[in-house]
Amino acid sequence: MADLLKTLWERGFIEKTTHEKELEKYLQQNKITCYIGFDPTASSLHVGNLVPIMSLAHMQRYGHRPIALLGGGTGLVGDPSGKTEMRQLLAEESLEENITGIKGQLSKFIFFAEDKALLLNNAEWLIPLKYIVFLRDFGRHFSVNRMLKAESYRMRLESEEGLNFIEFNYMLLQAYDYLHLFDTYGCKLQMGGSDQWGNIVAGLDLIRKERQETVFGITFPLITTSSGAKMGKTAKGAIWLDENKTSPYEYYQYWINTDDRDVPRFLALFTFLPLEEIEEVKKYHGEDLNATKTVLAFETTRLVHGKKEAMKAHQAAVNMFGRRELPTTVLPSSAIHHDTANIDDNSIPHSFIGEGQLKEGIPAFKIFQVVGLASSSSVSRRLIVQGGAYINGQRIESIDYIVTSDDVNDGKIILKSGKKRFHVIYIN
Repeated sequence: MADLLKTLWERGFIEKTTHEKELEKYLQQNKITCYIGFDPTASSLHVGNLVPIMSLAHMQRYGHRPIALLGGGTGLVGDPSGKTEMRQLLAEESLEENITGIKGQLSKFIFFAEDKALLLNNAEWLIPLKYIVFLRDFGRHFSVNRMLKAESYRMRLESEEGLNFIEFNYMLLQAYDYLHLFDTYGCKLQMGGSDQWGNIVAGLDLIRKERQETVFGITFPLITTSSGAKMGKTAKGAIWLDENKTSPYEYYQYWINTDDRDVPRFLALFTFLPLEEIEEVKKYHGEDLNATKTVLAFETTRLVHGKKEAMKAHQAAVNMFGRRELPTTVLPSSAIHHDTANIDDNSIPHSFIGEGQLKEGIPAFKIFQVVGLASSSSVSRRLIVQGGAYINGQRIESIDYIVTSDDVNDGKIILKSGKKRFHVIYIN
């Protein structure tokens, strides 16, 4: 079996492992079951979740069985890891809605049929737990002194809000998850973000003490851009995987605007393109590097939204910004080279307006607010004053500018906010 661990290291997925030599041997000699937990605090995952999702997909591609564990039970408690204040606890109804949304997104990366992967909810075994019995049987294995040294708890203890008792239980519950998955599904590898190291090790220790077995852990590094920004965060907020929260076109644009320095790293993490082709990207500059960003944007959008939506987003970008040269020698394995036919689409954010509404005119600042290019009328006015508002490529010079039918060009009006945010108003 090919060296999965080497692939994960080379692609940048691994920060730390436990028992690395034993883990490497175990992965090479067995088809294993592994798991990652996903916190269902929203109805959609976001770009920051892509590293764990892609790691499970790589596991499956190497013949292993991944478990995506949704925290329907632990979500009722709240994970203090990586937080300086308490997470808002969700009602069971909200959790169920969130879990439904997340299930659909994970299915785009992982094949769950035929027992090739499992999608589980830890509420199934955590909610029925009898608390006194749980503390007696499993709580006795946890040293409070050691728990308080864990990074996740230390941060909260040093914060102004402090650590409450319900959160203090979280480590025990996650450790019990690992024990349950070990007993029920033979799972011997847990993976997670770097902030999960203490929780993962606690699970390893519990299984060692309860079952006298060695199991394994892998943590991923926190992915930031070269500018130091947290992955998936923009001025507008998170980049979601749900097309109703972040459209395929906006998703594509997020990746097309990747910093030059991040392109090879993001190709390795967020696509399945061969590493030898990605290595060549490190030599690129100028137009070839821009072509590489096009491939990155297409491949990442294709994985989340499908090929059709990726092609539509690509074509929309071409229509708005012009076509970039895309030599077939640049990342030749990309599906973008196989079908570059033009697609007539409405992928750019758009809306419709009746011709009659323009007869008397509409203030420009009001239109920018209504279509979502400004969050309020005052923000819209400020955008115009600062020279960042455009109609059909022309800067709006006056805060009192009125949009009329004279601004209609080829049946539409193109609005632009700043350098990269567009909205098309179609006239009907």
